[in-house]
Amino acid sequence: MLQNKCIRGLYGITPEHVPATILETAVAEALAGGMCVLQYRAKSLPDEAKRKQAQRIFAMCRKADVPFLVNDDLALAVEIGADGVHLGREDATLSSARRALGHNKIIGVSCYNDLSLASHAANGGADYIAFGSFFPSATKPTAVRADPSLIVQARQRFNVPIVAIGGVTLENAPQLIAAGADALAVISDLFGTSDVRARASHYQTLFDTHVR
Repeated sequence: MLQNKCIRGLYGITPEHVPATILETAVAEALAGGMCVLQYRAKSLPDEAKRKQAQRIFAMCRKADVPFLVNDDLALAVEIGADGVHLGREDATLSSARRALGHNKIIGVSCYNDLSLASHAANGGADYIAFGSFFPSATKPTAVRADPSLIVQARQRFNVPIVAIGGVTLENAPQLIAAGADALAVISDLFGTSDVRARASHYQTLFDTHVR
């Protein structure tokens, strides 16, 4: 049974186009380094391969008592009993996801740079809201841009955890945490490094040393 549902700290997102064994080793290293949440994102994998890989990585996260969320794919999240799902603009609605998953699962919602979307999500029962891209991102180079001041405004208005995403690095992370981000969603600057465990630990240290 998952005990840790806190959304605070390093929020890892799995990269695309990485061989399964390499990805799973990297996830293990990120977990060992203190990653607090993992979102499984695998849009290009065939359904069966995606399901099997998701189950393996979910087992790793469950052993570490770290929430395992599925990006976009509500059906997969339900099938494998994942800890939750992350929803974007084109995905299932928050209400349908809640009906399918129940009230004990985590549902996060992308709000881009839009406080009205955040209001709708927070009032609709989302467990966290995500804003970004705050910086240029190789994963989504055409993503809308958000300013850190958006986090400040959201912190004043909403009583749910705030996740910042988009081009996050160790160098620019402090300004997002200072603005009020509860978690930082990271792909490349975590899984694209030579020492994933050390990088995860460095991110967690930023949160441990910041007193809100």
